[in-house]
Amino acid sequence: MDTSPARQSYEELKQQIHLHNHRYHVLDDPLISDAEFDRLVVELKQIESEHPDWVTPDSPSQRAGGAPSEKFEKVRHPRPILSLANAFGAQDARAWYERIRKLDDRVEKAAFVVEPKIDGLSVVLHYRDGVFVQGATRGDGEIGEDITSNLRTIRAIPLRIPVNREQRVENSQSDGQFSLFSNSILPNYLVVRGEVFIPIKDFETLNQKLEEAGEKTYLNPRNTAAGSLRQLDPSITASRPLTLLVYQVVYSEGGGVPASQWELLDWLKALGFPVTDVARRFADLEPAIVFTETFATRRDDLPYEADGMVLKLDDLRLAADLGFVGKDPRGAIAFKFPAREVTTTLNAIGVAVGRTGVLTPYAVLERVNIGGVNVERATLHNFDYIAEKDIREGDRVLIKRAGEVIPYVIGPIIELRTGAEKPYVPPSACPACGQPVEHIEGEVAWYCVNAACPAQLVRNVEHFVSKGAMDIAGMGIKIVEKLIEAGLVKDVADIYKLEREDILEAVTKKDRKTEKEPPGKIAENLLAAIETSKRQPLNRLITALGIHGVGETIASDLTRVFPSLDMLMETSKDQIQMVEGVGPNIAAAIVDWFGRERNRAVLAKLKAAGVWPTASPSPVHGSSSGALSGLTFVVTGTLPTLSREGVKGFIEQHGGKVTDSVSKKTSYLVLGEAPGSKLQKAQEMGVKVIGEEELRKLCGK
Repeated sequence: MDTSPARQSYEELKQQIHLHNHRYHVLDDPLISDAEFDRLVVELKQIESEHPDWVTPDSPSQRAGGAPSEKFEKVRHPRPILSLANAFGAQDARAWYERIRKLDDRVEKAAFVVEPKIDGLSVVLHYRDGVFVQGATRGDGEIGEDITSNLRTIRAIPLRIPVNREQRVENSQSDGQFSLFSNSILPNYLVVRGEVFIPIKDFETLNQKLEEAGEKTYLNPRNTAAGSLRQLDPSITASRPLTLLVYQVVYSEGGGVPASQWELLDWLKALGFPVTDVARRFADLEPAIVFTETFATRRDDLPYEADGMVLKLDDLRLAADLGFVGKDPRGAIAFKFPAREVTTTLNAIGVAVGRTGVLTPYAVLERVNIGGVNVERATLHNFDYIAEKDIREGDRVLIKRAGEVIPYVIGPIIELRTGAEKPYVPPSACPACGQPVEHIEGEVAWYCVNAACPAQLVRNVEHFVSKGAMDIAGMGIKIVEKLIEAGLVKDVADIYKLEREDILEAVTKKDRKTEKEPPGKIAENLLAAIETSKRQPLNRLITALGIHGVGETIASDLTRVFPSLDMLMETSKDQIQMVEGVGPNIAAAIVDWFGRERNRAVLAKLKAAGVWPTASPSPVHGSSSGALSGLTFVVTGTLPTLSREGVKGFIEQHGGKVTDSVSKKTSYLVLGEAPGSKLQKAQEMGVKVIGEEELRKLCGK
């Protein structure tokens, strides 16, 4: 070997890059920045371009992979790569223990190691004289596929591990990782097994980037990892966020390997392999089972998908002596979690109408059990999601249920399509009331904007009577629900037709354990509040109508330009857009709302009931007209009936101006409950302090 200073410098650079790669991708504890690491790699490639004969398989530059392969060569494993028998609960685990205890009495004194069963793809890694020379899939357990070039792209896989005492000493001095082997001889041929996977966060990030780029997203991390490893072009594999954990020595020649699974994990970690930090060792079976069972509910705490935990005998010699049952080793068992991803048939796509009018699609499924729960419905998120995933009625779909949340459709299994599946078209009419639905360009949601839609009536009424809208005190959600159930309120205008007996019936039917007033008094107070609400200003009524995108501020802005609902009802989209703060989407929503026949019918009932306020003709604050013209106000604290935006709109509607800080130019400080430091400053400067009632009197209210 060339021993020139240049070659030695090159070898040291390789080891330096290996060290930093290990610290970043395995230990998650980098010593240098990404930019510094990139400079080292550039320097390495420059040297290798000048000395191509120096390049060896363990060079960090070889992770990028070679040219695309036409096919994968077959690889015979040095020993069978076996699967595990399953246990579906504590009783199954105890039964497994009893079986092996009867075969060998040493089991009674055995300790156990519990490790996560990662839902990824098993791989087999070969090292000769410390250099990674070959990697393969598990295949059928006897023969796998050679995916060496692809595996080289995974930065968590060490391309070189220590093999002799001199190298161990150097590594111990450089990063302290290999002091474990000061008195042992390492194998010159080592074959290990691990699981390749994509961490959940990285998978979500990958899908987000694909979605933003308008490309097809992936169904789940496991399938994506498996597909990534079987790419004929290694550069594609390199672009995926793959990593792995190693947990088993399949075969070794020369040197020694720990005879304890617990020690083996430490041994593999010290060699530079990534291993799980979740594993635990237990002296007895029962605490091992308890630990395993806790992860059935804590599996979402893991950074990767796991479909169970693995119970292993810590004594690897004992495990080997127990032999196999078929292709299942007796010395370990997979304690499976309840399934969270299953396939079933999507029979139909239904649509639910929420309390805010949003239409939400859902899947009607062929019944399937997920995690011990029979599922016949699952969410489809929104109509864009259905289109992006090309989900069709009749599809075989993949369903997921994480924790206790509602199951959702991940996507269709396109390979199983027969041609009988039907593409889905979003509804043009609300399934609850039959009125046309609204979909504003650029928004995900589809809406039913019918004010009398039965599916959203409770929410509409609740909003209409709220403090920031018509402020009908005493009309809580329970009373609203009872009035609607009794058929007394079919739209918000029916509130003004209620009589004392109607309210008494609703109050009597609701849970009154915490009520302090008799039903008669509650009914009288509520009727009084309903009558008082008829005097609310126009901006409050517009807010109460629940037009999509129109809150208190927009409502106040509208009343400055359109002082009556009669005028607003007949205004065009272009005219509404001229109002400051109103964009094309909100303008379209306003025109659409007033254009609906059902909504106009509700407005006619409100007008007949005397709920038809008009605004003073004061189009902008500070104008020469209006009761508050030329006055400047500061508001502090919480007012009895007006919100912060509401009082601002009220003042500006009457020609006044609202500022944030008290100054010599401040005319009045409007004081509410729990005021801030503005009160003290106003008092120091001699600014007059008034309440909401006095503010209204200034406007002649």
